[in-house]
Amino acid sequence: MPLNHDVVGAESGPYERSWTSTDTLLYAVGVGAGLDDPLSELPFTTENSHGVRQGVLPTFAVLAAQAPAGGNLGDFDPAMLVHAEQAFELHRPLPAEGRVSVTSKVTGLYDKGSGALLTSEAVAVDPGTGEPMVTSRTSVFVRGEGGFGGERGPRDEWPEPDREPDHRLTYATRPEQALLYRLSGDRNPLHSDPAFAARAGFPRPILHGLCTYGVTGRALLHTLAGSDPARFAAMSGRFSAPVFPGDALTVSMWVDGDRARFRTAKDDGTVVIDRGSVVIRPA
Repeated sequence: MPLNHDVVGAESGPYERSWTSTDTLLYAVGVGAGLDDPLSELPFTTENSHGVRQGVLPTFAVLAAQAPAGGNLGDFDPAMLVHAEQAFELHRPLPAEGRVSVTSKVTGLYDKGSGALLTSEAVAVDPGTGEPMVTSRTSVFVRGEGGFGGERGPRDEWPEPDREPDHRLTYATRPEQALLYRLSGDRNPLHSDPAFAARAGFPRPILHGLCTYGVTGRALLHTLAGSDPARFAAMSGRFSAPVFPGDALTVSMWVDGDRARFRTAKDDGTVVIDRGSVVIRPA
């Protein structure tokens, strides 16, 4: 059968999710922390450095809030599914190890012509107090599943910056970056299996969208929030082109008070995360 339209509004959970200090350290290395200088990001890559308390990169919030879908999404070729958009609100900094209770629901299924856009929202709370910790919103695009006559969906406004960026930062990725990042839980063979990647139309495995998102989040954290996760309130962006492991990524930032817009691009200028927005709390 095609996509299951009855899944819209279906809620899952509560789903218990936990992580360890090792998980958050592995995630940090998986999104490139310490790549150029092993001593530059010790709060996120070590747990026992003198005078340094382990912290958690804000974008780990997306992993912490992941939960199973609230119903059967239907029958489609998984090679045709790509991550389209990702946003999250971090209500408080995440601990180096912890647990949450997550509920999620499918919020929309939209007809984009060449494919279908499926949107969902997950809310992670402290299982002891019920205090919100993370709200995560995700969109995935399923190629070839459009044309069913549904709504096209809402479009967020993102005014095009008419000036040079206030900040621009470039980070490298490793040729084996996808093999590192997949150890944080996303074992989709699109990022490791050449045959699967070829079936999806790529010459070789591509980098996880959430790895690109994490690399971008590091640039935003260190440039705009003084490397302090407590100041990092929210982030959103749209995935617009694939990244291959080994590509360098440049994040351009336009600051407007406690908010900034951003784009992430490869060396050849190809934009890979577009319509980016980040909210930074005052120091």
